Parts: sequence; structure tokens; C-alpha cells
Amino acid sequence: MIEGSHSIKRLLAAMAQLDASDLHIKVGLPPIYRVGGHLKKVNTDPLTEDEADHLLDPLLDDAQRERFNENGALDFAAHLDAGDRFRVNMFLAGGHVHAAIRRVKAEIPTYESLHLPPIYSKIVETTAEGLVIICGVTGSGKSTTLAAMIDHVNTIRDVNIITIEDPVEFRFTPKKAIVSQREMGIDVHNFADAMRSAVRQDPDVIFIGEMRDKPTMMTAIQAAETGHLVFATLHTADTMQAFGRILEFFPPEERQFIRMSLSNSLRAICAQRLLPALEDFETSTVPATEVLLMNPSVREAIREGHDEDLPAILNGSKADGMRSFTDSLVELVETEATNKSTAMDYAPNREALESRLKGVEVKASGMVGRIRNRG
Repeated sequence: MIEGSHSIKRLLAAMAQLDASDLHIKVGLPPIYRVGGHLKKVNTDPLTEDEADHLLDPLLDDAQRERFNENGALDFAAHLDAGDRFRVNMFLAGGHVHAAIRRVKAEIPTYESLHLPPIYSKIVETTAEGLVIICGVTGSGKSTTLAAMIDHVNTIRDVNIITIEDPVEFRFTPKKAIVSQREMGIDVHNFADAMRSAVRQDPDVIFIGEMRDKPTMMTAIQAAETGHLVFATLHTADTMQAFGRILEFFPPEERQFIRMSLSNSLRAICAQRLLPALEDFETSTVPATEVLLMNPSVREAIREGHDEDLPAILNGSKADGMRSFTDSLVELVETEATNKSTAMDYAPNREALESRLKGVEVKASGMVGRIRNRG
């Protein structure tokens, strides 16, 4: 149990001390932190209906309160004087205010501190245009990874960066680049309008918080095809599901055109999921990652609709920097960042991981040969 208090600012400040990633506010329960992937209740009385309804009042301005009253839900960013920022989603449930609050560390992290593989740095350094997608489920660290990649661009290139976020989480300080950060509900009303506007603002790099609908997706692809470097997130579990998710935005008669566009504009899809780390590791969570890069075989598979070939291509292209979740989980166990039991819990292919951990390299079933013969 964790000692606490029903003061939102005290509860937020305690997140840094506990290294908590999230704070949950729910009627009838004490505040609850997520620490190292596990939920832990604050050692205090449960929140009453009145307390929950007004706990977040110190964080809201009049315009935000009005939007919440109109919509029954609100996403916004908050910060403390000490510098930590928070992504807040407050919503009505049972007629009363509940909230899920994600802590966003004030300092933009590096690839090293996030324990990301070197290919993430290489993608940024070798890609000047095209579409780069980071995907994962809620809470997998997509936004943090993208912040590290955007700040890498900011550090090495004299470019104009436009971000479209809901809400703004990390604040970028211009380095070599110039940066304009636009927030939903404050600077612009929706992603599609923001994207159409962004391409008229002389951007070199566009960062989209999430591709949520057909207009946003189409504008992102078009921007990538016309010489811009576009970073975006998708809510999918792995790289293979990303294609299906993109195509779902479009009617069947348009999907072949979209496949052609993606085969030309897509540069990389990176998926990740966060695992609890071992207690003596330097961080409480570590990412397992999957990276699909564009090469002639991947482009052909996308163009021709042979999505089922992509796992074999990925597994046969490790020398190019591609990696599967199985590869990543093996590394995490071998470097003692996590243990075998945890890795197995998060493995998309438990048999493959079990075999790899026994030192047996699992080969893709005949698919590689068929792909090579086609090439």
C-alpha cells in the first residue's frame, strides 16, 4: 500500500517519487498508481462521488471545463512547477468523474534510456522523406519513442517540424530545427484539418499524434509521397496488423491504390510493447520491439497483397536491421532485463521463443525460399 492524500497536485508529485507511469481516479476506490506495470492502491480512504467530481478542478481552466461538460470526456495536458508533465483523460462513468493520468517525464528521453535498438537511430539518420509508423497498444510507450525520434531530427537537421498532438506531451526546444506544436482543441479542431493546414506551412517533418481516420491517413500518405518526412502512430499490436488497420480506413475499391502508395511512401513500421523489468534493472519497464523496414521484397509483398509473406521477409532480413518480437524478447532475457517467464507472457509466438531460448533457431516454414524464388 502507498500512503497518499486526496490532493491532485500531491498525487501527481508522488508519481515521480514512486516512478509510477499512471494514476487512476475512480469513485469508491482510493487513488491507484501503476508502478512497474502493476496497480497499487494509495493507503487512504476511497474517493467519494463529490471528491472525484472535483478532484481535478485545480488542473482545468474554464474552456476545458466547458468542453468536458459538453462532451463527457476530455483529453488535456497538465504540468507541475517541478517540470513533470501529465497526459490526462477525464471521463464520466456512472454520472461521475473518473480519470486516467499518464506521467510524461519533463526531459525528452534518449534511445539509450528507453533501451531501444540502434536501428531507431539509423531510421532517423537515413530517412529524409516518407512515412514512419510507430505502433502498439495503449500504454506501450509509442508517444515516448516518437518524442525521442523527433528530438533526434531536431538535433541533427536544420528543418521545419510541425507536430499535431492530442494533447501536447513533450515540449521540444528548437535546436538545429524549428518546431511548431499544435494541440487539438486549442490550436486546431481535428487531425484532418490540421494535416491539410500543415502541408501549407512549409514543413520538412510532420509528426501526427495518431492516424485515426481516412482523411488523416490519406493526407499523411500524400505528404509522405510529396517529399515530407511524416511520423505517426497506429493503435495495433504489431507491424503486420498495421497494414490491415490502414486498409480498414478505405473502401475495398480504393485499397489497391493505397497499397501502391504505401509501397512507394512507407519507410518503416516499428511496433513495441512494454514488459516489467527485473527488480534490480535500471528501469521498471523495458520495450520489446519489432521493426519492419522497406526493401524490394517488402514493397512487392505490399503492392501485390502478399501480406502473409511479410513475417518471413522480416525474419530473413536481420542483417538490414529488421527484428521480430521473438528476437527482441530473446535479447531481453539474455541481457537479464527481464526473465523467461515474463517474456513468455508477452510472446506472440511462445513456441518460437521457447525454441530460441533453448538455442534452436526457428526457420520460417518454406516461405523464405518461395519469396527468394519470386525475386
